[in-house]
Amino acid sequence: MIESLLLNLQSHDVVTQAEKDLLRSLVKREKHFSVDEDLVSEGSRPMFSTLLLDGFAARYKILDDGRRQITSLHIAGDFVDLHAFPLKIMDHGIVALTPCHVALVEHDDLKRITETSPHLTRLFWLDTLIDGAIHREWIVAMGRKSKKAHIAQLLCELFVRLQVVLRTDGQSFHFPLTQVELADVVGISVVHLNKSIQSLRKERLLTWTNHTVTILDWDRLAQFAEFDPLYLNLSVEPR
Repeated sequence: MIESLLLNLQSHDVVTQAEKDLLRSLVKREKHFSVDEDLVSEGSRPMFSTLLLDGFAARYKILDDGRRQITSLHIAGDFVDLHAFPLKIMDHGIVALTPCHVALVEHDDLKRITETSPHLTRLFWLDTLIDGAIHREWIVAMGRKSKKAHIAQLLCELFVRLQVVLRTDGQSFHFPLTQVELADVVGISVVHLNKSIQSLRKERLLTWTNHTVTILDWDRLAQFAEFDPLYLNLSVEPR
């Protein structure tokens, strides 16, 4: 059930069998969400943190004029709101971009982990730190890279993250976002987005058909995007 979470954590450090058993014991409730349904709502005060078992979700903010900015994407194995445990009140929403299957982990149980399992506590802390590192990369891409390079970086990042949780097939991966949703990620119009994607296709860097992205030339795509996976911290070492 939580294999994607274990794969995620094990990409950073060794997780013992006792720790795996403890993590499995945290899952006492599961829930399914439909497309466009909030997993967590802005202004809410959740008593649990949400672990994504399957599907794609997005963190977002809505402006007063109704425009939406997506600030992160989440895949299987991600705690989409682990930070809600210490923050208490959510200052943003998290929406299902596809049908989502989640596990709800009570904050009281997370508190017990912080008191009894320092290694898992550090791994969860690292998880939130990597979220912050991803946000920094997104800000740099949005502010300083061309929109085509920004899209290329996003696809490189997702490919690597999906590889970790065994959700890729060769150089291909399922990418169910609509162009409207991807435009909300990159912060541009759908017309501009479509032109950028078509350019990446014409340069034979990737294909995108029926919600499947296939990277045709990883080295050229990563070089064009200036993508360095260092910020994802994919090294197994003591934490």
